[in-house]
Amino acid sequence: MRQIKYIFYLFGQKKTIPKPHWEKGIIGLLILILSSCSVSKYIPQGESLYTGAKIKTYTDSSFTKKQNQAINEQLKTIIRPIPNSTIFGFPYKVWFYYILGEPKKIKSPRRWFRTKFGETPVLASKRAVNTNTEIINNFLNNEGYFRSTASGELVINGKKAEALYLANVKHRYTIKDVQFIVKDSSTFGKHLLETKQNSLLKINEPYRFDNIKLERDRIDKALKINGFYFFRPDFLIVKVDSNQNSHQVNLLLELKPNITQTSLKQYRVKDIFVFVDTQDSIRNAIKARRGLLIFDPKNSYKTKIFNDAIGFRTGRFYSSQTHDASLSRLINLRNFKFVKNRFEMVNRSDSAFINVIYDLTSLRNKSFQAELNGLTRSNNLAGTLLGVNWSNRNIFKGAEILKIGFNTGFDFQLGGKINNNANSYFRIASDADLTFPRFLLPFYKVREGRNQALPKTNINIGYERLIQKGIGLAEDSSYYKYNQYTITSLRSSLSYSWRKNATTEHNFTPLSINLIKPKNISEEFVDKILRSNNIQDLLRYYKILETRLILGGQYNIVYTPKQPLNSKQYFYLNAGIDIAGNIAGLLANNKKATSKELFGILYEQYARFDAEMRYYLDLSPNIRWANRMILGYGLPYGNSLSLPYQVKQYFVGGSNSIRAFSARSLGPGSFNIAADSMAIFTNAYGDIKLEMNTELRIKFSQLINFAAFIDAGNVWSAKYNENSFYTEEGVFGKKFYKQLAVGGGLGLRLDFTYVKLRLDLATPFRKPWLPEKERWVLNQFQPFVKAWRKENLILNIAVDYPF
Repeated sequence: MRQIKYIFYLFGQKKTIPKPHWEKGIIGLLILILSSCSVSKYIPQGESLYTGAKIKTYTDSSFTKKQNQAINEQLKTIIRPIPNSTIFGFPYKVWFYYILGEPKKIKSPRRWFRTKFGETPVLASKRAVNTNTEIINNFLNNEGYFRSTASGELVINGKKAEALYLANVKHRYTIKDVQFIVKDSSTFGKHLLETKQNSLLKINEPYRFDNIKLERDRIDKALKINGFYFFRPDFLIVKVDSNQNSHQVNLLLELKPNITQTSLKQYRVKDIFVFVDTQDSIRNAIKARRGLLIFDPKNSYKTKIFNDAIGFRTGRFYSSQTHDASLSRLINLRNFKFVKNRFEMVNRSDSAFINVIYDLTSLRNKSFQAELNGLTRSNNLAGTLLGVNWSNRNIFKGAEILKIGFNTGFDFQLGGKINNNANSYFRIASDADLTFPRFLLPFYKVREGRNQALPKTNINIGYERLIQKGIGLAEDSSYYKYNQYTITSLRSSLSYSWRKNATTEHNFTPLSINLIKPKNISEEFVDKILRSNNIQDLLRYYKILETRLILGGQYNIVYTPKQPLNSKQYFYLNAGIDIAGNIAGLLANNKKATSKELFGILYEQYARFDAEMRYYLDLSPNIRWANRMILGYGLPYGNSLSLPYQVKQYFVGGSNSIRAFSARSLGPGSFNIAADSMAIFTNAYGDIKLEMNTELRIKFSQLINFAAFIDAGNVWSAKYNENSFYTEEGVFGKKFYKQLAVGGGLGLRLDFTYVKLRLDLATPFRKPWLPEKERWVLNQFQPFVKAWRKENLILNIAVDYPF
């Protein structure tokens, strides 16, 4: 380690590396350290460290360059083992593994560090090379490259070894014809032929063995939907007849010989047994409803809930679709700890019947939770949040869930000099939710075997009280705290949610009420506003004085398409509409008045449209490219000149948004909220929102992940209002793209399995409030200047991914 000692000596000198060459100095330093810390001396005698594999493919002129590259990439994914992780060719994890040494205790800090940061060395093996050669041969033949061959050898260079594989790839075979062979006109034969119309085996497409396996599974699923409970995919065989001259194959699908008649019968349901918190052998306390025999000794549940959840009916054919849907519904009731399902054949020679049996173990009806959190905000405030929740499952014996929650917290100034412009907040809130596993509508009926979850009706009522506290300056120049004003919010809603399949969820709220009312506005606070030199403070104060009524409804849809097998792409869509004012308009008496009121309160009128799209692409097993776009548009009309202030308006910035800017510090448009000195608060809101995020996520180890990200976006006002908080610079227009804020940075994620701690360090790339030709600030990047870091670097600490 003489080189390392010499490095430390150099660091002790006062000489500095010239600024233009500091990058080269760091790289050279890293190479010197890595070269001095070789792991070769730790490798056992007679062994070599496996460094990876190289694959060379040889094809004829019928292959294009792109096809050749695709085969190469496919072969790389099946080669095992995977070599150790490296940086500039240095196996740093193996070095950690050896340098930490073998722990003496099973549970010790050394073992933990060795497991999390180290990696067991992957040693070269000739047996692995031979096995991989066979795997490559099988893979090529399974992909339709019949008569292809492969060979491999292990190239050893001192304590390191590399595998070299040569693949001679022949012409790929395509499908000429597909036939389903049925030897009789039985019911089973007819159903088997019906499955052919949706076959995965397409004429003129390449032969792939994986598609044959998928085809057998598809046919099995189609047959099970139609009652063939005891049929299995491996009862089918596909014979391949190849033609070497035309490079085509004929596929013949038929049943294997000697299959028992049990597997070819269509089964009907005879009895349906439901055992609730009791054993199958103890058959008492029977309750019957529409063919269901329910054994519930404690009489805990109404029979209707099982009738709704279980789609099977006596005398109907068995269906795997009904089977899956019934299990999913029982689990989604969230009343049972265990849900087990089995089937028994009824021993009758004259017909084919099965009994359906459910064994259910209930969760505890009542539970209590308490949670205490500490938090910091981007506006130099810190705070605490205490929450307690009590829930009661099955409160009316119909699997209903009642939740009552209470939380309180306060935010206070963290650090810095105390001044009379600092504000703190105290919150107290309570919510009650009652969820029914059904629609509380007389005309709706559950469709058996289709809906993956029972529809839900949710009734919510909540109350929140927010007290803003300020700091006053006494005559003796001392500071004291006082209550500035109080805002109360009383809300209630009725909503329905349903899911027809695993990909789409609907939520409809026909009625939502929110009454926001100010109270206890202190004279000292009013005096402070009147003495402010900023007219915006007075306008905000008038906004606080307003009693607001939001009476409307919402609809929301969440779409997560099912990903194809081995797909590297993922998509997510969440869209909704929120409309307020129509219901109030029908109930209002003064419909012809300029300002319309309900119960003497001005009600809000607006329509708000939202959409969030996410797209993920796995570039490799350890690298994911994540993208998100958020669009929000609010259209105020009638009584409303903007969306309800703060309650329904948009904002950007913060740890889950544009991370290079503090929360609520951007916009609207090119308006500079930071330069707008306010006595109340410095929050930027808008009626229109556009946000885009892209992030490259790199899995470094089970514990440590890295990310590089770029965020962009802003908010705007829908229309200009001279009595609003903002100028015309904040109105959405044709040149909105010139007002986008852009920022980016690097992130560190610590994955503790149950909790992911995220640290994102970001800086602005583009500041929309600057003059138009000066908004890009990349040329001002000065990370070694303290003043620049203080103004431009933002560290976001959060839990889990931002999207």
